[in-house]
Amino acid sequence: MTLRTPKIPYAPRSIQKGTPLKVLLNQEAIECLAENILYVHQDFKSKSFCECALAALDTLELMQRGQHIAKALHQFLPSNYSEAIAILVASLTPEQADADEFGLAEFFYLPHSFFISEYGQDKKYNSGKDPFETSMWALHALTTRFTSEFAIRTFLIQQQERTLEQVNKWLNDPNPHVRRLCTEGTRPKLPWGKRIPSLIADPKPTLHILETLKSDKSLYVRRSVANHLGDIAKDHPEVVFTMCKRWLQAGASKELRWLIRHAVRHPAKKGDSRALQIRDAAK
Repeated sequence: MTLRTPKIPYAPRSIQKGTPLKVLLNQEAIECLAENILYVHQDFKSKSFCECALAALDTLELMQRGQHIAKALHQFLPSNYSEAIAILVASLTPEQADADEFGLAEFFYLPHSFFISEYGQDKKYNSGKDPFETSMWALHALTTRFTSEFAIRTFLIQQQERTLEQVNKWLNDPNPHVRRLCTEGTRPKLPWGKRIPSLIADPKPTLHILETLKSDKSLYVRRSVANHLGDIAKDHPEVVFTMCKRWLQAGASKELRWLIRHAVRHPAKKGDSRALQIRDAAK
């Protein structure tokens, strides 16, 4: 089983009516994953991995499949986390540097995300050595092919200060997918992702991230800033209203005014007079 370069199976860019997302991680995807790994790690027992990963797959939904396949990877890759991650990163397709949103095909990398989040913090999986720096390197690599917004959340939950220090280093990264990770990965209530209780209770630790990226040249990043603010507005509307008013008073650009309107859309739909006033001022 050989490949000239790593690849991922074809998938449509958007959800198709009547087709469940779980089929994105099917037998074809698992076999392709095995081929990619075998291309960079010839000792990989690809057939046994496929059998393990396919076992009871039909009963699982998309996120469960990602976790299930990650466990199979852990069983058949080297037991040392850093060695295993080096193989997984080497098996990735080329980095994407444009600002387009990824299509559904990149859900192929969901097992990689779960592998990092499940095994990337505990020293026992890394021969007694702290795997944090290795995991941050892997998250950076992964987010330029898929997204690391799901995986980074376990690090924020268990090592918030340390993880935010790393996020701060990524704020000026040239790749828009990395900059987007800074705001999307730290969202308190990311859809499909684990909630971050500490940031739900107190959003202050991420406000400087939103300040830094509010005028990012990429709409992809700015939309994430708006969605992050929308999360905060559900529990701390005054924090968001105050920030948006300050931006408007400073002379917001057309792009920033759009971001502000998007950020307060949920309270505005509920008839909050403050949100409605902000949206009106941001037209």
